[in-house]
Amino acid sequence: MTKNILVVDDDDEIRDLLEFDLQQSGYKVDTASDGIQGLEKALVSRYDLILLDVMMPKMNGFDVCKNIRKSQNSVPILLLTAKGTINDKTEGFDCGADDYLVKPFDIQEVLLRVRALMRRGDNKAQDNTKEDSFKNEVLKAGEIEIFPDELEVSISGTRSKLTPTEFEILYCLMQHFNKAVSLATLLNEVWGYDSDEDVRMLRVHVGGLRQKIEENPKTPKYLHTVINVGYKLTPFKDLENEI
Repeated sequence: MTKNILVVDDDDEIRDLLEFDLQQSGYKVDTASDGIQGLEKALVSRYDLILLDVMMPKMNGFDVCKNIRKSQNSVPILLLTAKGTINDKTEGFDCGADDYLVKPFDIQEVLLRVRALMRRGDNKAQDNTKEDSFKNEVLKAGEIEIFPDELEVSISGTRSKLTPTEFEILYCLMQHFNKAVSLATLLNEVWGYDSDEDVRMLRVHVGGLRQKIEENPKTPKYLHTVINVGYKLTPFKDLENEI
């Protein structure tokens, strides 16, 4: 079945380039030239992926992303922006974006990210088909509980909302509770591919996750860094191998 992609960008040249290359790759493409138009289309039509520019007239990409997530729409969102600082990426991920590319970008890199996000969406759909009870499933490890249907985590009874990517990282770590999980494993399980360039992106997400589950993110009790490996989720403070 042909996948549907929405491209939202006010730059005619970039929008036309993305539309052409995505169509050549076998995708059906719809476009919008500003944030308001993009949001309206995202809310009334079904898409398998949204490519979303950040700096746009009428409504910026961050606000478009927030409103899409408020509508309980979990469509994968790839942000495209000329702003590439850690703070900008953190803001994008906090809005619920799944991935982030900085302009100017190579079209092959865009297509790689698109395929990875599509695989991730397909895997979710297969999991939900195989196990209808997943939406009502509550996973618990120590003091930590996660609620897949609500994309929420509870720490000792206090619940917090997670972005889709934060939830997937936490879900992966809970599958390996009390064991170190490598960066490569997290990248493969959450994004569907392993790239050294995306380790920084993973760390940004982990930082956001710590802000929500840790009383003091600088001295984590639950989500620990394991030097030269990756991360480990544990109910107890463990100073060994901690940075």
